[in-house]
Amino acid sequence: MKTLVLAIAVLVSAAPAPARQDSSKPLMLDLWPGKAPGDPDGIEEKSDPGEKGIKKVSSTGKPTIAVYKPAKDKDTGAAVVVAPGGGYKVLAFEHEGTMVADWLTSIGVTCVLLKYRVPQRPGDGENRLPLQDAQRAVSLARSKAKEWAIDPDRIGIMGFSAGGHLAVNAATNPDRRAYDPIDDADKASCRPDFQVLVYPGGVLDRQDKSKVSPQIRISKESPAALLVVASDDKGSAPGTLRLYEAFRDAGVSAELHVYSSGGHGFGMKKGDQPFAAWPQRCEEWMRGRGYLKAK
Repeated sequence: MKTLVLAIAVLVSAAPAPARQDSSKPLMLDLWPGKAPGDPDGIEEKSDPGEKGIKKVSSTGKPTIAVYKPAKDKDTGAAVVVAPGGGYKVLAFEHEGTMVADWLTSIGVTCVLLKYRVPQRPGDGENRLPLQDAQRAVSLARSKAKEWAIDPDRIGIMGFSAGGHLAVNAATNPDRRAYDPIDDADKASCRPDFQVLVYPGGVLDRQDKSKVSPQIRISKESPAALLVVASDDKGSAPGTLRLYEAFRDAGVSAELHVYSSGGHGFGMKKGDQPFAAWPQRCEEWMRGRGYLKAK
């Protein structure tokens, strides 16, 4: 079993996915102090069981965040905004959302689970409205750092599939806020301090698949990145590899894990295949970079 981390290394074993823990109820907050900017009225909130019983949010009219705090004796002060995937059509809210929150809190990280706007609105082919939500979530978390007992310099963003596209879009465009600031929360920077991109989708240029989309503006100022994908993920593997190369070429610290199998959308699914160890690899990366230092 192999994973690529700048060089090929042998995996000893695949770590099991963490069991769900009885976290305290998350703090639920509306993302915006009123109607979300640029959104039409009358968008209903809808959820459905989805395939194989995995809960999906199929329509969101009011973006929210759910703040999951770790136990006080484990709290490192780090925080991560989490963006589930779903092709900008739905949100895979369990195996790429609430289960991620359980894992993050188990390693001492505050999870800010983002329910961004889906499905894609007519005329929003560049997904500007979800970008507004992601940027607002980072700024809001940073503005609440003292209240939530988090370090404003250790706030990352993590995304899966379309959420990975959203995460890297937010991480590489902090100097171009996609909306006009509306309150004091927007005085805080919307730049995440690090990014974790799990099988990100839609990151290649639509006209030239050998290049990263111009929407994603990677530079030497971009946050450090961890990228995760399966080799047999025909949709996301090429883009993930190209993203890694673009980060490397720009001088950004980046680590890439490519698993031999796993397909697309494994998220926090349990299994004895190597891809199931990605959360352990991510924890090691975060710890090695000092994001999980004690407060």
